[in-house]
Amino acid sequence: MQLLDCVTFRAGGWRRQAGLDRMVGVTSPLRIPGIIRPAEISLTFEGQTLRAPEGESLAAALLAAGKRHLGEGPHAPRGLVCMMGVCQQCLVRVEGRLVQACLTPVREGMRVSAA
Repeated sequence: MQLLDCVTFRAGGWRRQAGLDRMVGVTSPLRIPGIIRPAEISLTFEGQTLRAPEGESLAAALLAAGKRHLGEGPHAPRGLVCMMGVCQQCLVRVEGRLVQACLTPVREGMRVSAA
């Protein structure tokens, strides 16, 4: 699998290499087969219905669905960075309220949008 979303830090700030915002060689979904998981629930992200195991973090569910661009920061796009609640790069809106995707478990009917 080759990851092509390139955000680099250079003198003067963060730079995003244009056009490199997808994963190559990845077939959906990005979950390990054969693992027993809780029942799946449905949620929406930017109007698109997604399925995820109940209780999984919103960040993991979005990543497994191929959603890596979660909004625009002041210098570069925001996405999943630390996955443990430290960096706040995964901020999204859940039913209008700002939350960190990595610390928020998914639930049935959740409506999520980029922040």
